Amino acid sequence: MSIEPDFIEDSPPEILSGQFLTEQEEPILRIENLNIRFGSNPVLRNIDFSVFKGETVAVIGESGCGKTVLLKTLIGLNKPNTGRILFDGNDLKKLSYFDLAKIRTRYGFVFQQAALFDSMTIRENIAFALVQHTNKSKKEINERTERLVREVGLSQQVLDKKPAELSGGMRKRVGFARALALEPELILYDEPTTGLDPIMSDVIDELMIETQTRYNVTSIMVTHDMKSACKVAGRIIMLYPLAKLTEIEPQIIFDGTPEEIKNSTDQRVLQFLGIKK
Repeated sequence: MSIEPDFIEDSPPEILSGQFLTEQEEPILRIENLNIRFGSNPVLRNIDFSVFKGETVAVIGESGCGKTVLLKTLIGLNKPNTGRILFDGNDLKKLSYFDLAKIRTRYGFVFQQAALFDSMTIRENIAFALVQHTNKSKKEINERTERLVREVGLSQQVLDKKPAELSGGMRKRVGFARALALEPELILYDEPTTGLDPIMSDVIDELMIETQTRYNVTSIMVTHDMKSACKVAGRIIMLYPLAKLTEIEPQIIFDGTPEEIKNSTDQRVLQFLGIKK
């Protein structure tokens, strides 16, 4: 007898299934034999996977398995002890500070708690990267800022408010708008639905799907929310804590589609999903 959680019923739209991807010579992101330790404490070991343009990948796993460390490493905030991260063929570890900063303008990052600047208005928060990294006129920046606010489902009235005046869900949407300001090729999501009620979580899921469809961006999301992962992502990667593995066991214990994870026979995967077989 099996008991399947309701998240299994949610399947990603066909465009996100991974099957629409055309053959490409090179992935937009390649992680090769990535190893990270802090002092004597290993966190990530022999991590290998590639992500192709247009893919939406969810990285799941219990607390302490290295998900957030991986996300920070993908943007160059952590440097691998061994191995490398290649973004569009560029080895992040070998880039100068200037070149790494330039590469990061091709990323968008949606933080867990939105991480907006409290002292700035919503308009200033969204426009921040445009002011810092482009030569656009004030009129052009305002036009893009106002368009992005509309795209994430907020009214123009929020533009002159401060983050503290908005609800958690509204701040998340502002975080989306800010991440899209530079029209990134890759968006990283850190627990995008954490702290939200089920209705708002579903709104954020739909916003991620709309973002992928509208901009054809590549997306990687770290999440504990399996319903969100199965709805938004066409591919799921599961990490396992190194403390629970032997030295020869791989840390990635699953890499496949939402449908395939439902049919996994790995008890560690099933336990995380809450499936009994």
